[in-house]
Amino acid sequence: MERDKLVYMGNQIAKFFQSTPEGARSQGVADHINKFWEPRMRTQLFQKVEAGETSEFHPLLLEALPRIRRPEKPLEERADHQ
Repeated sequence: MERDKLVYMGNQIAKFFQSTPEGARSQGVADHINKFWEPRMRTQLFQKVEAGETSEFHPLLLEALPRIRRPEKPLEERADHQ
């Protein structure tokens, strides 16, 4: 999936959850992404974050990042870093 499309989708989720009670907003964004985004999509999201490409992220998406589950790296990638 194109990374720009991921940002668009993440921002749409954040905009939806803006209308929920304040304490549940970022948790709602994270829960939705954790539940419906496959690991590959979440990996690409975190790659954008690590590359510092967050200027187009909705503030609520940024706030939700610590609650979004980061997929584990495949075994072959883990072996390369040891």
